[in-house]
Amino acid sequence: MKLISEADITAWLAGQANWQLAGGKLVTSLQFRDFNEAWGFMNRVALLAEQQQHHPEWSNVYNRVDIELVTHDAGGITERDLQLAESISELTAPL
Repeated sequence: MKLISEADITAWLAGQANWQLAGGKLVTSLQFRDFNEAWGFMNRVALLAEQQQHHPEWSNVYNRVDIELVTHDAGGITERDLQLAESISELTAPL
């Protein structure tokens, strides 16, 4: 797994509304109407993560889900993180 350069991450982030770079990780914080909606979202992300064999660091408090993506084995952000972030963003896109 090849690390993505900081310049390439910055360019990728320019096209992403919900993602930021913090502490060497891609991060987002999403708010939902209530706990059930947040939990349902997490279930959908869990299925994506299993399909992609790449799992987020995340937490949930009531209607908020915080997600951090980094490839620990590579020591930074890789294509796997960008791909999972894009898949997560598709789940949150308005219909």
